[in-house]
Amino acid sequence: MVAKVEWHPGELYPRVGLDPLRGSSVTNLTRPANRIVAFYNQRGTAEQWIKEGKNALTWTRLSCGTMKANAVRLQLHALAYNLCNFLRTLALPEEMESWSLTTIREKVVKIGAKVIAHARYAVFQMAEVAVPRHLFRRILDMIDDLRRREPTPC
Repeated sequence: MVAKVEWHPGELYPRVGLDPLRGSSVTNLTRPANRIVAFYNQRGTAEQWIKEGKNALTWTRLSCGTMKANAVRLQLHALAYNLCNFLRTLALPEEMESWSLTTIREKVVKIGAKVIAHARYAVFQMAEVAVPRHLFRRILDMIDDLRRREPTPC
């Protein structure tokens, strides 16, 4: 059996009960108790990621006529999910770390912009309603910092 004890600020007594993520709290795993709990915690985390992908990217909407087309569509959804997670884990400032994939999609990715092309550069004019200019600049700088740099010659 797996019991969960949670201490919450401001509460006199802890909350004690069976862990609701498990469905069944009985297991036949023969590992030490701490490894069993770690295993089920990872499983619960993975299920949360799947739920987030289903809600944010609607990757269960496979309405194409053929199985092959649906497979491609699902792979594109998985790629979009991985790109959003890449953005969230490696290229978002601290104040945006807790944003859900839905929020990232709506405020960072799905933003309309006017592109003005000049001879040597392009300018993107974007509304600052969702993400202020300084925050967007920090995101771009963090993405640029991920670029592999060539070593400078001695």
